[in-house]
Amino acid sequence: MRPDWKSFLGDNGAEFDDERVISFGNPERERRITTTSDVFCDLSHFGLIAAHGEDAETFLQGQFSNDVRKVGEAHSQLSSYCTPKGRMLANFRLFRRTDTYFMRLPQSLIETMLKRLNMYVLRAKVTLENADDALVRMGYAGPNAANELAEALGSSIPENPNEALSLAQLSILRVPGIHPRFEIYGELEALQALWEKLNVRGAPVGADCWGLLDVLAGIPNIHPQTSEAFVPQMANMDLLGGISFEKGCYPGQEIVARTRYLGTLKRRMYLFHVDTEAVSPGQEIFDAAHADAGRVGIVVEGYPYPNGGIEGLAVLQIKSVEDPASKLRLASPTGPRLSVRPPPYPIEETT
Repeated sequence: MRPDWKSFLGDNGAEFDDERVISFGNPERERRITTTSDVFCDLSHFGLIAAHGEDAETFLQGQFSNDVRKVGEAHSQLSSYCTPKGRMLANFRLFRRTDTYFMRLPQSLIETMLKRLNMYVLRAKVTLENADDALVRMGYAGPNAANELAEALGSSIPENPNEALSLAQLSILRVPGIHPRFEIYGELEALQALWEKLNVRGAPVGADCWGLLDVLAGIPNIHPQTSEAFVPQMANMDLLGGISFEKGCYPGQEIVARTRYLGTLKRRMYLFHVDTEAVSPGQEIFDAAHADAGRVGIVVEGYPYPNGGIEGLAVLQIKSVEDPASKLRLASPTGPRLSVRPPPYPIEETT
């Protein structure tokens, strides 16, 4: 996090856990209003990788699961980077500002991704770098967020998820959510001015509140604990528009395509609720209804819910979700019981 931005946030009441904003002094109230009111959030817990150069588009097109050619200053996209075996090393939102592509993903995976991508640059005319200090970033969401943001900017704003708008000092990305939701990237002074304007229209919240909004939108974030755990379709990346089945080759493309066309997918990502204080990415989920109480899923991530407990996303065996006799448990066959429901978009039938 940029020191000048961190200082600005601290002056506005932010409380930190290292480089992550945990709250603005009242975490319980912040959780309570996150799903009902207009809220804004520092997004420095996400990092940025920048890619620029003459061959940037061609290079990225050969690495990622989505069609990079469709990314421009008016359109962002979800995408993923896979191993040759089709397992996601990371997933991210890709957007473009002037002649530079930016990948937004958890800070904990930035260096791993940079190292891996740089292995394949070879003679391509592309520069990849940690762009953590290049753009300040924040999120804004809520029932009135679209109108309030447009008024604060004095500009029209993107109307639909994945649409984007590039202004002189800001990039505005609309992303899926239970209410209108935006990610905003730009110069320090411009973000400071926007924060001050939004501060009379909404309320600042900590990073976990933004994570909860991702969960409720059914959008996964891969963390180090789940890196290489899932084929993209297991985490619903196809349902979220994060895979192109028409583009050319990329690492793992054969496996990803085979999963689609041969109907071999046995796991999908679902929403869950559990009455516990915390969950961690990579925690196992068991089905206590069967004698062997075998593992049937893995937690993607989860965050405190306003009414108590944790709301999260998990990749689960489809047959276990559809079996009315299942008793899904967190961490062990005798752990807290999970209630499961579909994400807020249709899940295709699997054959």
